Amino acid sequence: MIIYPAIDLRGGKVVRLKEGDPNRQTVFSDDPLAAAQRWIEQGAEWLHMVNLDGAFASANDNGRILEAVSQLGVPVQFGGGLRQIADIEQAIKGGAGRVVLGTAAVQQPEMVAAAVERWGAERICVALDARDGKVTTHGWQESANVTPFELGTQMAELGVCHALYTDVSRDGGLAGVNLESTIELARKTGLQVIASGGVSQLSEIEQLAQSGVVAGAVIGMALYEGRMSLSEAIQAAGGAHAG
Repeated sequence: MIIYPAIDLRGGKVVRLKEGDPNRQTVFSDDPLAAAQRWIEQGAEWLHMVNLDGAFASANDNGRILEAVSQLGVPVQFGGGLRQIADIEQAIKGGAGRVVLGTAAVQQPEMVAAAVERWGAERICVALDARDGKVTTHGWQESANVTPFELGTQMAELGVCHALYTDVSRDGGLAGVNLESTIELARKTGLQVIASGGVSQLSEIEQLAQSGVVAGAVIGMALYEGRMSLSEAIQAAGGAHAG
């Protein structure tokens, strides 16, 4: 199981938002490159980078930061506001190892299918972000009338193999990851599900790893606040090179 340290970008800074709320923001660093370097030095195999400006349709695309971080030698999973094929192309050209599609997966499933066909299933991940059992879109600001299971099943049929599952109500609040829903989603859809949102304790990472079906976990607040070290998280996930 792979641990993905989260680097959420807004206005060129590394931030965390509580429950995805742009008005409840904590700035952790003015230097995303240094933050990325720190996680790599601590053993990160992947980085998870979110362009919040893109998700909220702001002008700043943070593309230069992606380009700089992608030069550090560790693959970057990149999402936030990728709603056209041209956006995906730009992110991959900018160095993204894998892109995360959220709103697009709900509104333009045919685009996701085209992206899988063009870049391969390893390069595409869909975000099954949910609040109260329904998928959220547009930077978690809106809800769609579809469950993560329904959307995940549809995406799997289109050839998608990677999915990110976030229980939005737990994100950025150290409330504990939604273990039951994450594991159930992975089992039922057959997708390589990456857990996200609220991971706060090493025991949660151990439980996800022991399920045998969860492919990874994105960790943000717990790392930035020192609740756990990245090396401890990697160890809890089953060692540095488990995957």
